[in-house]
Order: sequence, then structure tokens, then C-alpha cells
Amino acid sequence: MKEAYILDENFENTDFSQQFLEKGEYENCTFRNCNFEYSDLSGISFSDCDFIGCNLSMAKLTSTAFRNAFFKECKMLGLQFNDCNAFGLSFKFDECSLHNSVFYQTSIKRTVFRNSKLIEVDFTECDLSNAVISNCDLSGATFDNTNLEKADLRTSVNYSIDPSLNRLKKAKFSLSEVYGLLYKLDIEIDRNS
Repeated sequence: MKEAYILDENFENTDFSQQFLEKGEYENCTFRNCNFEYSDLSGISFSDCDFIGCNLSMAKLTSTAFRNAFFKECKMLGLQFNDCNAFGLSFKFDECSLHNSVFYQTSIKRTVFRNSKLIEVDFTECDLSNAVISNCDLSGATFDNTNLEKADLRTSVNYSIDPSLNRLKKAKFSLSEVYGLLYKLDIEIDRNS
């Protein structure tokens, strides 16, 4: 069966949890206020696509390709990005909720996360080198053997990153959040001075 090739289409207010998104390749498409909750997006390719105000929570991403995908104001709870097609995997997130999502062993260099909630996200063994994680809440996020070289976390908060377990060369952090790098030392830091 031949897979679909969809170019320059706009999808608006569509509930893909009730009707299936056709398998195939989507290029330069926009999905606005669409519901993909619990949808099976396995094997679908999204190139240069925008997702605005969508709910992708718990969608199945086995071999899903995201190439230069942009997510804005999306609810993306519990996504297994480690199941995605690794070839050309690249995306940007702005004002998204990615609670409990998993990026285990993914290579997502230069990824931009802006104004997003990355609560309890798993970045174990992830390559986030040169990433920009700007104005994000990283409460409970896991960083274990993560490459954060040259990453910029200066405006993000609530992270706990053990420098002995992660690569941090030339990474940027703010002085006000430095406790997130020192928590393991069990020292007291006077935040008032």
C-alpha cells in the first residue's frame, strides 16, 4: 500500500484520537488545536511542520520522524522521544508542557526549549550539547551521563545536575541557580548574601 505524501496542508481543530492521521510523510504542514492524545503516530514523518496548541500527550512515537518540527503551546505529557526515528531528529519547543517525557539516549544537539515545563523529564545519556533551555522549569528532570557541553541554562530553574556524572564543559548557568549544581555536596548556601 502506497503511503501518503502531504505538502503545505493546514489541519485545524481535528481530533486525531478519534480519526487516524493517514500514514505517510507530512512536509511543511501546520497542525493547529489538534488532539493527538494516545494516537499512534508510528512511522509517520513530519518535516518542517508546526504544531500549535495541540495535545500530543501519550502519543505513540515508534519510528516517528520529526525533522525541523516546531511545537508551540502544546501539551506533550509522557512522550517517548527515544522511540523516534533518530535520523535528522530536530525540533524546537516554545511554551510547551513536556512532563514525564523521555529523551533517553537521543541526540538532540542545538535543540531549543523556551518557556516550557520540563517536569520530571528524562534526559539520561542524551546529547544536549549547544542546546538552549531558556526560562524552563526543570523540577525533577533527570540528568545522568548527559552531554550539556555549551548548553545554555542561564534562565532556567529548579534543575539538579551532578557535575561528576554529566558533561558540562562551557555550559552556561546563572549564579542564582548554582545550587542545582552543588546540591550533592550537602553544603549550605546562603541565598541572601
